[in-house]
Amino acid sequence: MGHEDETSDRMQGRRSPPTVRVVEVLDFLVARKEHRFGLSELARQLDISKPTCLGILTELARGGYLVRDPATKTYGLGPALIAAGRAAQQGFAAGPVARRHLAALSEEFRTTCTASAVVGDRIAVLELTSPPGVRAAAKVGEMYPFAPPVGLMYVLWDGDDALQSWLRREPTLPVRLDRDRLRTVVDECSRTGYLVETLTPVGQRLHTLMAGVAAHDLPPELRDVLGEMVSSLGERVYLDAEHADPAAPHPVSLIAAPTYDAEGHQAMVLTLYVGAELAPSDIARRGKALAAAADAITTEVGGRRPR
Repeated sequence: MGHEDETSDRMQGRRSPPTVRVVEVLDFLVARKEHRFGLSELARQLDISKPTCLGILTELARGGYLVRDPATKTYGLGPALIAAGRAAQQGFAAGPVARRHLAALSEEFRTTCTASAVVGDRIAVLELTSPPGVRAAAKVGEMYPFAPPVGLMYVLWDGDDALQSWLRREPTLPVRLDRDRLRTVVDECSRTGYLVETLTPVGQRLHTLMAGVAAHDLPPELRDVLGEMVSSLGERVYLDAEHADPAAPHPVSLIAAPTYDAEGHQAMVLTLYVGAELAPSDIARRGKALAAAADAITTEVGGRRPR
């Protein structure tokens, strides 16, 4: 065992009293998830001083891990724990399975493949595979705002309620909504099981710049200028019916397909990057392979396709 390993083992044996108290608060509330508790009761039950307990509760509430009822001044579990739990569940249940299927796709098509999902109010890249010699088109842990115009593929196969809920979110950039076009996109992607997205070089740069950016981080003037560069929702989606020539190549940025959880809701989105012009037959071959991998992952993790 090396020196660094020995140091790591010694450090792992140490305990941080302030951190232990935070864990104790969360454990206590998780074990009693149907109840709310006031500051005094929590401090007494956990044998923590009231000032220390208040500091812990305040920070956990600020982060969304707890919620405070202003009327009763009691605390309960918050929505951030839901997002954290979903991310952990997806990681344990689907991570290794997704990686195996993504690696096979990366090898077959010599490209980057990813698995991503909505975590809280952001889109997070959870898994990535890329063959040797190919520069990865994304990175694990990268996050994007989950708000129009970013995120259509994360609700596209999840029913109209999910789509409408996403559309009601505050847009990251000004965007035009063509409902007829959007309905056509939903219908075709539901039929094929995958989405084909095309982006101009400017659009690709814009998507890269949006990584890690929230809507409120952009000055209004910049949002307006960038909004002029963004197409209407669904306009970047390739549709078979719009391309009568079966041999004519089409510029493709990426192809995406959904996996589903045990309730039949979208869980992850698998993405196969292209970044080149493809004939419609080649687009379909990649799309079907990606959709098949998504179906296999859904089955292996105990999910099911919606009716």
